[in-house]
Amino acid sequence: MQQISRMLMKLFQRARLEKLGQVDPRAAEFTMSLLIAMYDRSGTGYVKTRSAAAALISLSGDTLLAKYRAFFQFYAVPDGKATLITRSALRSLLTDLNQIPAIVGESCTLSCVETAIHDCFHGVLNAAIVEEKFLSWLRSEPAVLLWLPTCYRLSATEMVSHQARCR
Repeated sequence: MQQISRMLMKLFQRARLEKLGQVDPRAAEFTMSLLIAMYDRSGTGYVKTRSAAAALISLSGDTLLAKYRAFFQFYAVPDGKATLITRSALRSLLTDLNQIPAIVGESCTLSCVETAIHDCFHGVLNAAIVEEKFLSWLRSEPAVLLWLPTCYRLSATEMVSHQARCR
């Protein structure tokens, strides 16, 4: 957790410099508290770096495609010439990501994760899939991750302004 905390401090220091007055000075502290609540419920003092990275990626302001590619990079494994994501790596990713809605009482069951894995690997004969297959599956907005594109769309609309007048 100390390593993640230091990384968050550096991250938010840079963000404060780039966006003067827009980043709360306690952002690193708040983010660390959120990560602990999601990934260290038993109080072990340990949070997996990969889990924290998945949460930070999903909560970032980046595009959905950039987030999806980053998930692949963090969870995929090199296999000769290609980089692939296995069923167990996808299970880890989905389990990590499902801690985010779980923190507000909107978790999905283990069977929901297994159904998503089955759907992602539908028609695949290999033990792992390439990035394009993974991205294609995510673009279909699987139910287990429906919250992610929904949150992205909500945050994207916050910046929309129009000149319409209402009575």
